[in-house]
Amino acid sequence: MSGSAQNPGRKPSLDFQTHLAELEARGLLIRIDRPIDKDTELHPLVRCQFLGGIPEDDRRAFLFTNVIDSRGRRYDIPVVVGALAASPKIYAVGMGCAVEEIGAAWARAIANPIPPVRVNAPACQEVVIQGDDLKRPGGGLASLPVPISTPGYDAAPYLTATLCITRDPETGIRNMGTYRGALKATDRLGVRMSSRIGGAGGYLHWVKYRERKQPMPCAIVIGCAPVVIYTGPQKLPTTVDEMTVAGGAVGAPIRTAKCVTIDLEVPADSEIVIEGLIDPELLEPEGPFGESNGYVALEDYNMIMQVTAITHRRKPVFASILSQVTPSESSVIKKVAYEPAFLAHLRDQLSIKGIRRVVMHEPLSNVRPIIFLQFANGAPRTEVWRGLQGAAAKQADCGKIVVAVSEDIDPANTDAVLWSLAYRSNPVEDVHIEPYRSRGHAPKSGSQSPDSTMLIDATLKGTLPPLALPAREHMERAQAIWKELGLPPLSIRPPWHGYSLGDWNDAWDMFARNAVNEEWEKNGANTATRRRGGLTPETPVRSVEGDKKTQG
Repeated sequence: MSGSAQNPGRKPSLDFQTHLAELEARGLLIRIDRPIDKDTELHPLVRCQFLGGIPEDDRRAFLFTNVIDSRGRRYDIPVVVGALAASPKIYAVGMGCAVEEIGAAWARAIANPIPPVRVNAPACQEVVIQGDDLKRPGGGLASLPVPISTPGYDAAPYLTATLCITRDPETGIRNMGTYRGALKATDRLGVRMSSRIGGAGGYLHWVKYRERKQPMPCAIVIGCAPVVIYTGPQKLPTTVDEMTVAGGAVGAPIRTAKCVTIDLEVPADSEIVIEGLIDPELLEPEGPFGESNGYVALEDYNMIMQVTAITHRRKPVFASILSQVTPSESSVIKKVAYEPAFLAHLRDQLSIKGIRRVVMHEPLSNVRPIIFLQFANGAPRTEVWRGLQGAAAKQADCGKIVVAVSEDIDPANTDAVLWSLAYRSNPVEDVHIEPYRSRGHAPKSGSQSPDSTMLIDATLKGTLPPLALPAREHMERAQAIWKELGLPPLSIRPPWHGYSLGDWNDAWDMFARNAVNEEWEKNGANTATRRRGGLTPETPVRSVEGDKKTQG
């Protein structure tokens, strides 16, 4: 039963801990009460469910209530990983809707923004740490149980589940993005905001502050209403205040509060807020850190944030996300946001005829580089190529390789896509290479020359024989018997039964019926009357008899 059917009219949770309680009530959160080392054990433990063949819907959030570090220090603050998007099902709980309704929910939110409302005495400021308390040994940032994401390669514990809030100094428009933060000192962070084309809105703000020679205020929120955090991956125009879109998704204003030491507003019910100023000129080496493209990012010069205050609830929960090699929590957050946005772009804005579905390949490739488009059978080839070009052009960092398939191919099944590539595309005609593409979110080692785009039309160009699997009725019967026998549960993915692809006639259909009815001798009698001499073996019958129907 879908989420909407279970909870008609349910709105997204506006409190992170209420969201965690709902996940636990639904069996989507696991509590770990034994001591877990945040530096060497925590992220690797959660990583196991992404590497261990566990089905996507069975992945869980993990709440660690007994967190220690490699020196044996014990932290009072629990850590949760996977609570935002270990699976689309968990993301949907955060959105207050069924998985299949996520795209439509975001479309409504973007079309109907609601400005936030400011409140006083917010929960996120029940405890305020500033001044000398930020600098004392073990205090400030060191008091937070920040995990190491890629033990053995990362140079520091990293803030990952961040909502980084900045404001355009010219327009006053707020930006909210997910940027990593490396712990450098108890009161200093290294912050990476992507400077590539199609990258971070926060970086564009920093450029303006650099021109003014003024430090940039920045608030990093750790743990708030998931629907607020989810706005960052929507890649909204820089002229849109994402807090208003979050309000649109909720159907009510987001409660915000003014920061203690900087002139920014943050969600009032947040768990933890780190306030600070980012240097407009000086940059500091940051990294190595395992990135979502699947490679370790080596040292880059990135921004320096001087922390001016840390505020939090009296009993907060620290949120972290799993990134690095995909699938991961960060790739799920992107995938569920990008796919409906790309489909809407192609279908509604470009009016591509016949487009059915967009799937962005997730395992290892990290969603953005490889895109599969599903088209209705018979879609004009001109529309297929407009769709391929439109998908490649929508975002600078998405669509390095775009493949079009027909509607009988499940674009979420990479094996089926490869089958379509193998038998429905002629590379000399159906592959087009376009030069001068941005490298996007790619490793910075090696050549940094511009990349290129590959577009492939692997749709049906004509009729083909049926798929060589038993017909649907026989496969359905087989699955029923399998279940009766108590055999291990099946996870069937299409194609799982045979079906016609156009090149099939009534005579062959009759032959197949005769065979399953134990009347195969009728078929032999038929073919005996059609013997010919002077032919080479494997000569197609239709080349001799034509396409006339064979009599039974």
